[in-house]
Amino acid sequence: MRKTLLYIMLACMGLCSCHTERLSERIYNKGVNVIPAPELMEQGRGMFVLDEDVTIGVSHDSILPVASFYAQKMRVSTGYGLPLEESGAIRLSIDKTVAGDEAYRLSVTPDGVDVRASSLRGLFYGMATFMQLLPAEIESTACVDGVEWTVPEVEVVDSPRFPYRGLMLDVTRHFISVEGLKKHMDMLASVKINTLHLHLSDYQGWRVEIKKYPRLTEVGARRIDEYGKEYSGYYTQDDIREIVDYARQRFITVIPEIDVPGHSLAAIAAYPELSCTGENYEVMSRWGRFPVVFCPGKEVMFEMLDDIFAEMCALFPGPYFHIGGDECPKEVWKTCPHCQQRVREEGLWADSKHSSVDKLQSYAIARCERILKKYGKKMIGWDEILEGGLAPDATVMSWRGESGGIASALMDHDVIMTPASGGMYLDYYQGNAQAEPFAWGGYVPISKTYSYNPVPDTLVRMGKEQYILGVQANAWAECMYTEDIVEYQVYPRILAVAEVGWTPWAKKDFADFSRRLDNAAVRMDCRGINYHIPVPEQPDYCRNHVAFTDSAVVQFSTSRPMKMVYTLDGTEPGPESAVYTEPLVFRENGLIKIRSVLPSGRMGIVREVEVERQTFLPASGDEPKHEGLHLRFSPTRCLYVSQLDDVRDWKDSVLTSIEPIVKLRKNKYSGVEFYVAVAEGYFYVPEDGIYEFSSNNTRITIGGKLAVDNDGKPQVNSKYGRSLALRKGWHSIKVEQISNFIGGWNSQQRNDGAVRFRKYGEQAWTRITADRLKYN
Repeated sequence: MRKTLLYIMLACMGLCSCHTERLSERIYNKGVNVIPAPELMEQGRGMFVLDEDVTIGVSHDSILPVASFYAQKMRVSTGYGLPLEESGAIRLSIDKTVAGDEAYRLSVTPDGVDVRASSLRGLFYGMATFMQLLPAEIESTACVDGVEWTVPEVEVVDSPRFPYRGLMLDVTRHFISVEGLKKHMDMLASVKINTLHLHLSDYQGWRVEIKKYPRLTEVGARRIDEYGKEYSGYYTQDDIREIVDYARQRFITVIPEIDVPGHSLAAIAAYPELSCTGENYEVMSRWGRFPVVFCPGKEVMFEMLDDIFAEMCALFPGPYFHIGGDECPKEVWKTCPHCQQRVREEGLWADSKHSSVDKLQSYAIARCERILKKYGKKMIGWDEILEGGLAPDATVMSWRGESGGIASALMDHDVIMTPASGGMYLDYYQGNAQAEPFAWGGYVPISKTYSYNPVPDTLVRMGKEQYILGVQANAWAECMYTEDIVEYQVYPRILAVAEVGWTPWAKKDFADFSRRLDNAAVRMDCRGINYHIPVPEQPDYCRNHVAFTDSAVVQFSTSRPMKMVYTLDGTEPGPESAVYTEPLVFRENGLIKIRSVLPSGRMGIVREVEVERQTFLPASGDEPKHEGLHLRFSPTRCLYVSQLDDVRDWKDSVLTSIEPIVKLRKNKYSGVEFYVAVAEGYFYVPEDGIYEFSSNNTRITIGGKLAVDNDGKPQVNSKYGRSLALRKGWHSIKVEQISNFIGGWNSQQRNDGAVRFRKYGEQAWTRITADRLKYN
């Protein structure tokens, strides 16, 4: 992947010398490729040519920041001087008749370019559209040869559908450097995303310096992973100033989030008095929700938050401050004497709608809002802040579907729609999970993200649609271990979000958007962004191991139509490899390596599919004697199956079914009780056939052959199953389970312990139940 990215970046910098055609004539530069699509655009027949004689006209000194920003970008890629003068071929002007702070008018003729807006922000977006009308190589970070810098003749009248268009980056689970954030903001600004929401605190880390409370970063910014290695990182206040200023120059508002009262363990690890019990805790290195929260019964909580908000509000000049408010485990409050005293003092008694602890959370959120108002900020919270009653002026971010947003709008509260169910969670898989790199779960192809409408019909019928401020996508980072992975998950889906937030609903067209993505891909190449390219998938069920007894037919498609190249000799497919045009037929063993190719020549990740000819594995002779499986158990900590050979303190017993193998020692909130277990015996196959297996357990062996291998991998989203040709009858089975945590994932967290199988051609998986298990 890195070699491919380097090749494209060199091409963008004009260092690949053999061009058989001008870059500007390549197919991805054909037509108009603006993302998000403008409100109104009419195209003429002429062209404006950007050449070395072009100057940029600036009608007033106030426009200089915008004019200078784009002049410098174009100077780098074109090599032209593009001086700023009072008049020029490209003219920027303030025009108060253009209605809307983000609206603009763009006129391109063979004689020149006029960009008009009532604000600098509008001029910035008008120039962003002009940049997208140029060949994609305009985004290069070095001078590019072989490009005719032409712009089609157009008249554009444009303004956004919604005033809020955002991306949330979770920098607590996995930190993003200042330079990484700048890279995101460059791309976001180019597609008119105007808000960057930073999730700065959680169970797994505190990521912003607070002068008055240094332990928040001394302790809260550090955690120890399963290998004993420290993971850390935070933004100094100077870093924050640099980030905010960089955003300001690109008309992006940065919204900080400090989660209250749940998701607060990192702060409590630093200052234990913030919790109900005052116990000492460590910053969590595992993912999930844990029953350690702020104590709203203690006044110290609000005093400390006041101090924290004071420092942070001075750093973030935007109007909003996000206080989280989601997924708060409130059980501890029911028995906390401080919390119960607060309930009595404030009269927070349960009623028919809300429990007393729900009202206590509402009380805590309302007090946070009063503190933030003191510092001139509007409060945003996730939709759980509705529980117990909504704070007077809160803006609600609706993530658990649209119901929270609808309820809030009906109470005349502003709403930002960000539902996971609407395709706004970018940590979800964007292709088939068997073909894609590891992700959280779910399935959100770019077509789903693009098709989301943030305004529910209910609000239109009730006349409340004006309370929908806009839309936001969220990139939760439990599975995004590196900045490369963040980019892979975010791009290009955030471009679909940009069009959801800007373009009128009636103007949206996914087929045309997909065409425009080819041009946007080259622009992302020029920026060095590791974006997702659709991975070749089998149309029924994506198997990475295909077994057959006579012959096999393997077919591929992509989520967006595009060229695929492949090899069968074990080499990596490249530009000159065979082009996939029809299903591949196998009568002997084979290895398919296949990848997608964009019109620019950029290639996606390589998908490998092993094709294996098998003879049917015979069943064992006699039926086993005893119900269940023979179990060996040891309270030893291991990370890999290879370490089981060194375990000595095994204890023998019987397992009546497979599922309990993940629950042999109780899971603690802070992680797992470490152990290893091996269950052996036989399971019954109902008929001859080729079967595939699925399990989140560590390793499954059938008839001495590997069926599932999650060794050393997080035990979620099983994707490492294999296929076996089995005769009807009893076959040996071995289930190896290592109870540990890998990549932050508790081995019991999303693992029901089951082993499932199905015959080729069947849709439903069958659980290997107790009645299919025996041992001798």
